[in-house]
Amino acid sequence: MTLIAHRCAAVILALVLALTLAPALSLAATNEAVAGELEAIIKNGEDKPGADIDDASVVSVYMFYADRNFKPIWVRDTGAKSKARHILSIFKDAEEDGLDPSWYRVQELDDLIDETDPRGLAELELMLTRAFIDYARDLTKGRVTPGEAETENALSPMDIGPVTLIDGAEQADSIETYVDTLRPKSARYDRMKLALAQHRRIAAAGGWPDIPEGPALKPGMSDPRLPVIRRYLETTGDLAPGAAAGGDVYDPAAVEAVKAFQARHGLMTDGVIGGATLTEMKVPIDRRIQQLELNMERRRWMNRDPGEVHVFINLADQYLKVMRGDKTIHTALLVVGKPYTRTPTFSDSMTYVVINPYWNVPSSIANKEYLPKLKQDAGYLKRQNIRVFAGFGDDAREIDPYSVNWSSMSRIPYSLRQDSGKSNALGHIKFMFPNKYNVYLHDTPAKALFSKDLRLYSHGCMRVQNPVELGAVLLGEQGWTKEKIQAQIDSGKQKIITLKQPVPVHVAYLTAWVNKDGAVNFRRDVYRRDDRLMEAMYRDMDYEEH
Repeated sequence: MTLIAHRCAAVILALVLALTLAPALSLAATNEAVAGELEAIIKNGEDKPGADIDDASVVSVYMFYADRNFKPIWVRDTGAKSKARHILSIFKDAEEDGLDPSWYRVQELDDLIDETDPRGLAELELMLTRAFIDYARDLTKGRVTPGEAETENALSPMDIGPVTLIDGAEQADSIETYVDTLRPKSARYDRMKLALAQHRRIAAAGGWPDIPEGPALKPGMSDPRLPVIRRYLETTGDLAPGAAAGGDVYDPAAVEAVKAFQARHGLMTDGVIGGATLTEMKVPIDRRIQQLELNMERRRWMNRDPGEVHVFINLADQYLKVMRGDKTIHTALLVVGKPYTRTPTFSDSMTYVVINPYWNVPSSIANKEYLPKLKQDAGYLKRQNIRVFAGFGDDAREIDPYSVNWSSMSRIPYSLRQDSGKSNALGHIKFMFPNKYNVYLHDTPAKALFSKDLRLYSHGCMRVQNPVELGAVLLGEQGWTKEKIQAQIDSGKQKIITLKQPVPVHVAYLTAWVNKDGAVNFRRDVYRRDDRLMEAMYRDMDYEEH
């Protein structure tokens, strides 16, 4: 914060104090020596080093001290309290949570921690408070605002005010215990902390060996790279030490280890070390550490209470889970947005399901994809079972596509609707959770896409594998079995089913996570969101050197 900003905050504080706290300020002369120095620093708006918090937070902090007659939290006249030394130690260990200790001015705090002069102790007090606010906020809501790093991100992390944070720190008998309550209370987050520490140990020991380029390696083949590949797989934990004999033969134990590696990286588990597998094997350990750090940040953005029953979607994995508590009760593959029509990340609530839906063609698709084809062939829409309407809703009037001079248009002034049926782009069922992006889950006639390891083919909505089974899971308590849903589909009639209890849907983007069995998963950064998040997190430093 600049000197001008500090003085602005001080002026605001002085006005407030003059009106509301004059009696309290008169006691300053009887306060401890450090309290007097704190009062002078705050009232004079002196430009003391501290974290870059906003004006409103500075005023809140200053008011907090004024309310307590400038009594310090972290120090006393004789020196720093044990709480100050403990919080400094916590700052130094911030890397355990994927945070950088330098963000919390650990070197400057270290230089002041043994201070005994009242002025120096007052500076230490304020620096600790501001550093703690930054650290606590980073831990609870993330260092980066979700939309700052990912434009298609509408997540709203928990936000705790600065006074609440520092008041909690003062009241805490154990600052370590208090800090632990600020972290995401999630076994998934805890497992990532362990994986981060594990990967740092691997890096400290020299990382994993580099595998030379070469042709695709299939089971049973011989290749001089096999000893290096085995050492690599032992380092990553996919192959137990000594589990495979040495030599150049790609033996069954090594094949199973490669399949485990492929599963952890979202690849086809065929045991063939081809281009995609070798590419993932050649990712440096430092990049994997960065991925863990970035995805711990994303975990901090997430809702602390996802709902007893909820749908969790990972776009980077193109995968869906229905959760009841910590138990997975249904899984499905997804097809998600192309890299240039990326599916956004957000949370909302599923409120209804439509069987045999119409598809109201978005204007962007109508104009970009259909209009050029209509200019060449007015019968194109009819063959796609798409009808043309003037107007919307009950007042819509159907238009004969052959009566329209499509070649003269730059935009389609009509609404297009594809009737339900086997060729409908939404398939036979869609799951609606109204949101500002107008994306949802739906069936698809293009079933072959689910056999691919990367499934990035949609305009932004999410196509779900086995939608009837998903419907039965979500609507089962309302009597909708798989058989009943299929019967409704077979009838050809549209049916809208309102969920008696809305189901939270959380759409996330995670390129790293850890399973319950300890398997550390990584995924390709298909939307390039890792790079943008890295730039935002390390905006004040050379993040490539981190």
